[in-house]
Amino acid sequence: MSRPLVIGHRGASGYRPEHSRSAYELALAMGVDAVEPDVVVSRDGVLVVRHENEISGTTDVADRPEFADRRTTKLIDGVQWSGWFVEDFTWEELSTLRCRERLPKLRPGSAAHDDRDPVLRLRDVLDLVRVRGGGEVGVVLEIKHATFFADRGWDVAELVAAELGAAGWGQGAPPLTIESFEQTVLGHVRARGVSATFVYLLEASGAPADLVARDGVDAATYASLAAPEGLDGLRGAVDGISVHKRMLLAPDTRGRVTDRSRIIPDAHARGLSVFTWTCRPENAFLTPQFRSGLDRSARGDWQGEWALLRDAGVDGVFVDHPDLGVDLFRG
Repeated sequence: MSRPLVIGHRGASGYRPEHSRSAYELALAMGVDAVEPDVVVSRDGVLVVRHENEISGTTDVADRPEFADRRTTKLIDGVQWSGWFVEDFTWEELSTLRCRERLPKLRPGSAAHDDRDPVLRLRDVLDLVRVRGGGEVGVVLEIKHATFFADRGWDVAELVAAELGAAGWGQGAPPLTIESFEQTVLGHVRARGVSATFVYLLEASGAPADLVARDGVDAATYASLAAPEGLDGLRGAVDGISVHKRMLLAPDTRGRVTDRSRIIPDAHARGLSVFTWTCRPENAFLTPQFRSGLDRSARGDWQGEWALLRDAGVDGVFVDHPDLGVDLFRG
């Protein structure tokens, strides 16, 4: 069995504020196969690296009086959010913000590094990985909220293709994977001639925003897309799927977590690779069987949970703590 790719989830986000330069540098130093930047779009069309377009939880924007009047409420992919949004700022304004830990109570060590690193553009991450990764470390680029941004006049596929071309990526080396919870934008990027592996992200519940926008209540659900008939439809359209780990760790009749899910063998039978997310060692993120004690920030039996995923045959894993991922999945 070949070992899975170990992907630094937003850098080394278990140790440094996510999507900060220091998080990416640490992930590269820890020996990841790839790092994963999420991209959203600024008011002036710059691809900015943030987990969501709402940025009050990951930057110091809420403490900046000059931006107080930008706070607003929006409906994004069917969910109402209040805060500050990337698309309401120019890149020049965003570049003045500093990164903060999204989960400070669970990860105080990372929060100790708050306000040190500026927000990054996609180009910054691509250039960093090219220099520090020696041409061998890849990027797993996640496109966020493509339908939402399309409604605001941005062709995200064109922006991504143009940026990759300008940075010299997407021609086979270094390795490039492009992923999204919306299959439509993956097809649009591929149609622009970008050479990459295309991976469809599947949530454990709900339905893709692009299909909901097109089909309403008749939209295919993520669960149906992970079923054999759904996988049949994905064959040839994408190269793989990336699923929430609880879709793979199914409880048995006694309530114990196993790797009984059929998703991996079903996908492999159709020529599709399978990634999973997100491997985190803290009790707060482990399935109940593998938790130790009541402290949500303490590490439980993460080795036991992750070993199930490894032995199930996953092709790639997203980890917040790259050193732990490298040790277990390469061991």
